Amino acid sequence: MAIHITGAPCCWGVDDVKNPYLPPWQKVLYEAEQAGYKAIELGPYGYLPLDIDVVSEELAKNNIGIVAGTIFDDLLDEGNYENVLHQVDDICGIITKLPKLPTEPGQRYPAPYLTVMDWGHDERDYNAGHSDRAPRLSAEDWNRMMSHIKGIAEKAASWGVRAVVHPHAGGYIEFADEIDKLARDIPKEVAGLCLDTGHLRYSGMDPVTWLRKYADRLDYIHFKDIDEKVYNEVLSEHIRFFEGCGKGSMCPIGTGMLDYPAIYKVLTEEIHYNGYITVEQERDPRNVATSLRDVKASCDYLHSLGFE
Repeated sequence: MAIHITGAPCCWGVDDVKNPYLPPWQKVLYEAEQAGYKAIELGPYGYLPLDIDVVSEELAKNNIGIVAGTIFDDLLDEGNYENVLHQVDDICGIITKLPKLPTEPGQRYPAPYLTVMDWGHDERDYNAGHSDRAPRLSAEDWNRMMSHIKGIAEKAASWGVRAVVHPHAGGYIEFADEIDKLARDIPKEVAGLCLDTGHLRYSGMDPVTWLRKYADRLDYIHFKDIDEKVYNEVLSEHIRFFEGCGKGSMCPIGTGMLDYPAIYKVLTEEIHYNGYITVEQERDPRNVATSLRDVKASCDYLHSLGFE
């Protein structure tokens, strides 16, 4: 069995393509290879160009593959739905034309995946991590979002891409009750789960428990770690999720509050997960000077546990 370490551009502060401080995408691919990654996520829609020849040349230059594309957008608004479906076509049109990553025995669906995350709601963003005060969707709104997710997953499947829904701090799929509702309302034949160890812990859940609980839905995983001191400070403030990341709430894996030996054990000895995990460390892109150092530290630590 094998669990391969991959990365994401958010480790270089790339979350909002409108942010004027983003590093060049070529620099991200170069440093990803320098850190030891063999693959990386495409990043938010519009960060890497949609020109297959341009992207392919740069990936080949750095010996980097693509493990997933990303939908990170408002999944609730009916007026945004067609825009999101257009993104799915553009993203899948790129990632399905690139060289495929190896598929491990027992890996249910091959990479690349399409990670699907809800985002863009101030009333949730300012309550990230606070299950007790974060507003929940009405039944009508929830059902509309589920319908949109099903449509996104079906559109991805038409390209041969597996959609995986990613609960994300600050979106409308974050807390325990919402993950359970999602799992009930989206059949595993339609979409899988991409659980994120850091988002789980940030939002009050034990990652080991939830990786175990949804082992049969777990097609892809994100890893991150949390600086406990900064996390406690951020949760005491009226602050957006990414503003907290800009203060350093996320840290290199192995240096924060998550128990990665226990996570490795549950993945390898209990649920026998095979395939890919992606390291993330959200940050302010103005702090990109330490990205390579931090990404390499995360990779080195995970290699020491037995991840490949």
